[in-house]
Amino acid sequence: MLPVPTPDALAHSQRVAAHLRALIDAAGGWISFAQFMEAALYAPGLGYYAAGAMKFGAAGDFVTAPEMTPLFGRTLAHAIAPVLAATDGEVLELGAGSGRLAVDALGELERLDALPARYCILEVSADLRARQQDTLARELPQLAGRVHWLDALPAHFSGVILGNEVLDALPVALVHWTEDGPLSRGVVLEGDAFAWQDRPIGDPLLRARADTLNLAPGYLSEINLAADALTASLAQCLDRGLILMIDYGFSANEYYHPQRHMGTLRAHYRHHALDDPFYLPGLCDLTAHVDFSAVARAGAAAGLALAGYTSQASFLLNSGLTELLMQTPPTDAAAYLPQANAVQRLVSPAEMGELFKVIGFAKGGIAPLAGFARGDRRHSL
Repeated sequence: MLPVPTPDALAHSQRVAAHLRALIDAAGGWISFAQFMEAALYAPGLGYYAAGAMKFGAAGDFVTAPEMTPLFGRTLAHAIAPVLAATDGEVLELGAGSGRLAVDALGELERLDALPARYCILEVSADLRARQQDTLARELPQLAGRVHWLDALPAHFSGVILGNEVLDALPVALVHWTEDGPLSRGVVLEGDAFAWQDRPIGDPLLRARADTLNLAPGYLSEINLAADALTASLAQCLDRGLILMIDYGFSANEYYHPQRHMGTLRAHYRHHALDDPFYLPGLCDLTAHVDFSAVARAGAAAGLALAGYTSQASFLLNSGLTELLMQTPPTDAAAYLPQANAVQRLVSPAEMGELFKVIGFAKGGIAPLAGFARGDRRHSL
């Protein structure tokens, strides 16, 4: 049984659904799923990330690693501190969620005497930006002056660009491979209800990717051209430093495995994963796993050097997660056990440790990262 939305939440979802129906009508009765997903997540004042509903933590729809334990952000601070020192650069976090990662990373960088002059946050949601500002002002008032919010990528940037669970929230195209070739799966109306309909692919980039994959008839999956575009944009603005992206996903061989023939698209509502992306639009997060092989190709095409690719478990353990945990004495059970349980979730192969991956790109000749020293899987891309 799924949680029942409040009357206000249900009314909001109905407004989002009306907006989506209007988009379909204005487009002649059909929109691609990527257009549907973009509007459902980001339509100003309506979309899941643009409206004011609680998203993160126990009261929201999902829990991200920074919400589980401050050790996640503290470990990332240790991972990026050498790059900040080498570049005399700044940090740019993409989509900073509740602001928890920024708080924990900045606090640890202060303890390491490795603070950047600025910690920039690029946030498209006005609601989330306000929450981030409140969190940082409340928990790190002494560093609040170093944090700056951006409306767009800077033309030039040196330092570290950091994205945790950003790529999975980008709109994806759905492609259905058939006996007659690949088709674009889009959304139509049947009365007031949303329904699927396949049409020929009009986008030449999408068609080329679909043809290259050449999957068996009946296969349905996602292609994330927005991730390619974001990677290229980050490469263009980065003068020297590191791009570090953390997300759940696979290399292409795993992503398009014959047994994954229905794709990875999911809706998330109040800690339930759903197969129906039309359920309560505006109240559900829509996500798809990341094809890291495609991200790696996009980075190479944009002139970036692949700094490493590994599991989240390997990256965090290589970067000192265990040592930070042990700063809390195991004899202090009340403090130690919650952190140890969170660390177990971060690194366990049955939890986040294997499903989540870390990919890094370098520009301008930075030293190898300790996070990729063991367990590097670049060969699998």
